[in-house]
Amino acid sequence: MAIAIENSETGTNAALEQIKAIVGAKGWSKDAKTIAPYLADQRGLFHGDCAMLVRPSSTEEVSQVVKVCAEARVAIVPQGGNTGLVGAGIPESSAVLISLGRMNKVRDIDALDYTITVEAGCILADVQTAALSADRLFPLSLGAEGTCQIGGNLSTNAGGVNVLRYGNARELVLGLEVVLPDGRVWNGLKRLRKDNTGYDLKQLYIGGEGTLGIITAAVCKLFPNPNDVQTAFVALRNLDAALEVLARCRSISGDRVTSFELICRQPLASAVKYIHGVRDPLDQIYDEYALIEFSGASADSGMQEAMETMLADAFEAGEVIDAVIAQSEAQRADFWRIREAVVEAQSFEGGSIKNDVSVPVSRVPAFIRQANAAVTAFMPGARPVAFGHCGDGNIHYNIAQPIGMDKEAFIKEWGPVTKTVYDIVISLGGSFSAEHGVGQLKIPEMVRYKDALELDMMRKLKDALDPDGIMNPGKML
Repeated sequence: MAIAIENSETGTNAALEQIKAIVGAKGWSKDAKTIAPYLADQRGLFHGDCAMLVRPSSTEEVSQVVKVCAEARVAIVPQGGNTGLVGAGIPESSAVLISLGRMNKVRDIDALDYTITVEAGCILADVQTAALSADRLFPLSLGAEGTCQIGGNLSTNAGGVNVLRYGNARELVLGLEVVLPDGRVWNGLKRLRKDNTGYDLKQLYIGGEGTLGIITAAVCKLFPNPNDVQTAFVALRNLDAALEVLARCRSISGDRVTSFELICRQPLASAVKYIHGVRDPLDQIYDEYALIEFSGASADSGMQEAMETMLADAFEAGEVIDAVIAQSEAQRADFWRIREAVVEAQSFEGGSIKNDVSVPVSRVPAFIRQANAAVTAFMPGARPVAFGHCGDGNIHYNIAQPIGMDKEAFIKEWGPVTKTVYDIVISLGGSFSAEHGVGQLKIPEMVRYKDALELDMMRKLKDALDPDGIMNPGKML
């Protein structure tokens, strides 16, 4: 892969002056306090620096800025809402950091086409709200939706809680607008559901983490707004019962299962202990739970009957041992607050080694059992924190430090602990990164686990599209 060659300090300074003229006074900053929030990831694992923060207001400005950087061989790091967890948007000291936050327009909503065209800096929650204003649903939903931006969501192929029904981010996109590494603009903002005219180029940039170009706008799919939503919190007989109940849910509902979230006892107990207003949803304590949601477009789509029938059959089969169905929107919100609180509560337990992995759905129970045994054997007293999107095989498998262990000493074991987990994931046909991407954090795993031919193909794509290696260097490859 080609590596960006640093130009002379004079040349770089000249490029920065050109960029200032392009974006205007509101579009750049070199003030340390202004830039600081852009230079560290949320977990505090990565800290960077940059030659200048640039905040363009249009695709044309992005294009001109990239052209200047390409000519001067200055590295570029694109950044969305900076909610990523693998350091993909954290810049190096000589790079120009391009934040897309000012490009936040909803360009078009077509309710009949079931599409919405948005700029990359749109906050995900604002995209959802805009869709709702047209009585449509944009189903991408995740914990950071109040601050993350759609461009970053697409660049990392975000998943979230609705993947089982609607798919990952890449399945929600019809077209893209992308600024290429030489500054040219590819206008691929098509609304077509079918276009069999060669390579599907947009897929190079969805999940590309800004290494091949900068997504500046997207045409995304919309769906009917659900008017019959049924939500249940259930206690499972064991991990294997999760698969049996999931299959039952899909069959009885006509595959209208929106979410199937597995939550083991350790994370739920922490949420109840530390997060205000969160309480156990059931009267007794169990080892494994599932948060299940069915949704239908029409108010009389039969989701209540489907949920009740599913639970009755699952009780009779011994798969579910306790359950409660939300009787109001407030109770439904309480159930989902538990799912959010599971994430928040981990910081109160001390150090946490986090893993976002996936395995084939049928192997989720085997993965959790094998990982629990291996991690606790490697580090006695370690507390596995397993939860996540069981319906699509994506488990957030985190490890809380042993009680009484020094936090820094625990975090130093990140490498061997994650290798223990990833070895099991790979043996089960899984992936060491399910929805957060590779960034800087998981480059060693790319070398260790990724097929050599796949890596070679990726490097050739990078060389072909970004021969000078200026786009987000040091990330992914």
